Amino acid sequence: MLEELYADFVIVGSGPAGQKAAIQAAKLGKSVIVIEQDEHPGGVSLNSGTIPSKSLREAILDLTDFYQRSFYGKEGADRVASIKDLNFRLHKILDEQRKNLHRQFEKNKIEVVRGIARFENPNQLLVVDDQERAICQIKGNAFLIATGSRPRNPIHVPFDSDTILDSTRLLAIGRVPKTLLVLGGGIIGAEYASFFSALGTEVTVADKRDRLLPFLDREIGMHLEKALATLGLSVVGNKEPKKIEKTPNGARVDFADGTTLEAEMMLYALGREANVASMQIENAGIAVDAGGYIPVNALFQTVMPHIYAAGDVIGAPALASTSMEQGRLAARHAFGAKTHHFPAFYPIGIYTIPEISSCGYTEEQLQVLGFRYEIGRAYYYEIARNQIKGNDPGMFKILFHAETLEILGIHIIGREATEVIHIGQVAMTFHARIDYFIDQVFNYPTYAEGYRIAALNGINKIKHKK
Repeated sequence: MLEELYADFVIVGSGPAGQKAAIQAAKLGKSVIVIEQDEHPGGVSLNSGTIPSKSLREAILDLTDFYQRSFYGKEGADRVASIKDLNFRLHKILDEQRKNLHRQFEKNKIEVVRGIARFENPNQLLVVDDQERAICQIKGNAFLIATGSRPRNPIHVPFDSDTILDSTRLLAIGRVPKTLLVLGGGIIGAEYASFFSALGTEVTVADKRDRLLPFLDREIGMHLEKALATLGLSVVGNKEPKKIEKTPNGARVDFADGTTLEAEMMLYALGREANVASMQIENAGIAVDAGGYIPVNALFQTVMPHIYAAGDVIGAPALASTSMEQGRLAARHAFGAKTHHFPAFYPIGIYTIPEISSCGYTEEQLQVLGFRYEIGRAYYYEIARNQIKGNDPGMFKILFHAETLEILGIHIIGREATEVIHIGQVAMTFHARIDYFIDQVFNYPTYAEGYRIAALNGINKIKHKK
């Protein structure tokens, strides 16, 4: 007889949204079951996305003495990082993160069921193994779909394990290629392109748009492309791939404009799609939207009020950080705990080399909205800490209202950008004015001192205009 299980909260997927939702529900005294089809809980974020890619980035920076080049030159500091060295560090980090997640689930008495979840009706799931054999049926009071996303793999692209790759396959390569072609100038494409450039690979990024990461403040985007060019990375825009094929020497892409690019290895990074195909959500009365994502309201409820969805499966912003908060808020609402709507204001971190982080409006958005604004800038060469640690190109850019002086946007490119952005985030949350950074004392030498330098630069422009 098929085993029947019950929990107050049944969660499908154990990535950032599922983890935080499970722990929050457990803290509210609810019984929780998490269904995960992969061998290791943690979802894409832990096993093939956020943690592996950022771990790879740090390993490359350390093992190549990347930041020492400004002191000793490439010849004096450059080391060769083998794929064995990179994989050793990557798997050590993954092991520790997996152990930590296991401890959190165990401590909070969260039951994990391994298998593929399928809705039989709005209140019951069937769990099967990869051979389609039924494992158990699970009933619940409330459900959360947190199955994440996967790389988009069109059927006409001949993916394999060593030449034509997506971001998941890339983590299992057995060598560092001499040349790499990256299709897609979004976050994933830009990050991996910069990683391999730092390793010494000759990298070309091709995208249908005219620049990398077009959602960035344009000035920050220009600084990124300039920094990447110093690594030897080249970007070609307005390229629409027409045909992709494997050759005896690697991969070849023919573009719609008649041009061709070849490389030893290719990364296909043209989008991701929601993991919903195997869940039979139609049996629960749920359908995806035109983009393939599950529609939800501001409280993360689907059209079935007791079934919630959070994370990549509902679409943008599809960040690990935002997914965590979405899952937590969904769990709180499901069980009547005090909650709030998801904040419209949060930082975005991009782990290219150099890294980028931003919060608030871009300059282009302020121009469209008709704001009267001013800009304060601080360049990394002005920051003593940057000289001490190893010179990294970069800048702080603070946008503020020209009359009220309220901070409207903060954009940072350079080392520690994703860390120091939170100082600006907190200031903006409390509607601070630009002179807040001038009137405070910052530890010296620190990267955070860039806020004060940029604020002084900006306020002096206001004074000179009066």
